[in-house]
Amino acid sequence: MGLPIWFQTAGLLVLSNIFMTFAWYGHLKNLNNRAWYIAALISWGIALFEYLLQVPANRIGHTQFSLAQLKIMQEAITLSVFVPFAMLYMDQPFKLDYVWAALCLVGAVYFIFRS
Repeated sequence: MGLPIWFQTAGLLVLSNIFMTFAWYGHLKNLNNRAWYIAALISWGIALFEYLLQVPANRIGHTQFSLAQLKIMQEAITLSVFVPFAMLYMDQPFKLDYVWAALCLVGAVYFIFRS
């Protein structure tokens, strides 16, 4: 018996989002002195690993979840990955708005999964 579908889906999406966040925003810290096209090429290379995790996550998840449920799950995971990234890697201060955004996403998760 394998891991539950929700666990496989969420786990792959978390890993995918780590790569996505670095691809989208990591260059702002690491490559800010390079030409934009160099940053874009490196970001695309990182994003490849995002897609290698995200595509299986959505295929596995779609066997149990609706498209809307997958999307809301993705958004909730994105914020849960982005906030630590912003604070720990990009040295951004904590903002109370992160909490309010998270509460809005909790509401979205509730409404999309309740039926």
